[in-house]
Amino acid sequence: MDAAYLETRCRLVDKTLDRFLPKAKTRPATLHEAMRYSLFAGGKRLRPVLCLAAAEACGGTVEAALAPAAAVECLHTYTLVHDDLPCMDDDDLRRGMPTCHVKYGEGIAVLAGDALLTLSFEILAQTPPTSRYGVGSYVSELAVASGSRHLIGGQVLDLEGEGTDVLLSPSQLRYLHESKTAALLTAAIRLGAMTANATPARLESLTVYGRSLGLAFQVIDDILDVTSTTEKLGKSVGKDEATAKSTYPALFGLEKSRKEAARLTSQAHNALKPFGKKAAVLHEIADYLLGRDY
Repeated sequence: MDAAYLETRCRLVDKTLDRFLPKAKTRPATLHEAMRYSLFAGGKRLRPVLCLAAAEACGGTVEAALAPAAAVECLHTYTLVHDDLPCMDDDDLRRGMPTCHVKYGEGIAVLAGDALLTLSFEILAQTPPTSRYGVGSYVSELAVASGSRHLIGGQVLDLEGEGTDVLLSPSQLRYLHESKTAALLTAAIRLGAMTANATPARLESLTVYGRSLGLAFQVIDDILDVTSTTEKLGKSVGKDEATAKSTYPALFGLEKSRKEAARLTSQAHNALKPFGKKAAVLHEIADYLLGRDY
């Protein structure tokens, strides 16, 4: 993956986020400081980069996809803020920095997450419509992906699966990760394509790509929780095993998990065949994520 490309895209996304977010001193200052603290703490900006790349693969422009790219990143950050809370995963470290509730207290962290979630739809509503997709289509896309049937539902299953003696079945684990991880990642890709007025056939191909990529991403995440270090990842490691959480390594072992990540990545590549050379960046991102070590 071209490091210069990623750096350029990340800077563009950060500039867009800075434009949409209230300034840190805007009343109530503590809330806006906490929102900015969590949003600009680092991170790969994977979802917004995928959103922009999907728009280009469908013949659209980066400029038209900036609002949904920023919206998805705000929503993703809200999930991290809430996931880190003591009532959820109880993590003190995120992206190498103290988590939002450690820095600002639990109450402000909850409200900062709520505000980022709400802001994501305010930003998304500013996306230019196309002949196929209006603002309602964009809002519905993100709302469904992040609601009780997908992202939040996956988090519920994740919580219910902790601390028990019985691991989830393979089909239950796949459902969990399709909901909690792959759904939002896929929505980011679909939103980018929608800003380019993508045909239903192209949108379906990118949906297959997104789901496969999202699952592969989660398998690698599960592997890194076992094999990496806190310093490398910027967050606590070993917590999956400590909380008896169902993961791919727990169910299948590391070697089979690595093979599954490779299989899913190959599936993602195959879904991009209709796009030819226009999907070069999406191919590169898939390979980059498979080989990542943080």
